[in-house]
Amino acid sequence: MSDEEVGREAVAIRVLLADDEHLIRGALAALLALEDDLTIVAEAASGPEALAMARAHRPDVAVLDLQMPGLDGVRVAATLRESLPECRTMIVTSHGRPGHLKRALAAGVRGFVPKTASAEQLAEIIRTVHSGNRYVDPELAADAISAGDSPLSAREAELLELAADGAPVAEIAKKASLTQGTVRNYLSAAVAKLGADNRHAAARMARQRGWI
Repeated sequence: MSDEEVGREAVAIRVLLADDEHLIRGALAALLALEDDLTIVAEAASGPEALAMARAHRPDVAVLDLQMPGLDGVRVAATLRESLPECRTMIVTSHGRPGHLKRALAAGVRGFVPKTASAEQLAEIIRTVHSGNRYVDPELAADAISAGDSPLSAREAELLELAADGAPVAEIAKKASLTQGTVRNYLSAAVAKLGADNRHAAARMARQRGWI
């Protein structure tokens, strides 16, 4: 490696890519690696792996898929804000619902980008985020403003998420360390707030709006 290459490597923005779709992640890594000021230091295929890679390689920017096995991108970002605050985070997603954007911003995410963005656009957004600025896709931002805030409490959202795949009350209560009666009360409140027919319909509605 020449002195010029060593110098470029030293000032390059160190990037972690996390996406459970290997083909997309590999293609993105190859395209971003063509940028002189970006270096892909690690890749991950799940939320827990993204955390492990971030702690091991200490990237400047973590580019996180929203939906990953183990932990979603927002939860990874929230954890990194506490354990690795110098690492800026951004979400790249094909599921850009308003509630997802609001959760991401609350977790300290600096960029929220649809997967329809080109590699050149993504590279520029990585630079923007690394410099301390924020980037949110304008269309997603407009949708979030028009959708309003979730009416659900944090506990109601948590239990609805557990109910989303059809789990019985007893299983939800065990996972949440609550009594079955308490779970029923929270789920009934959530159903009423959303005007749904039952907890399963409420969970679908909340998921569609990005509230869980």
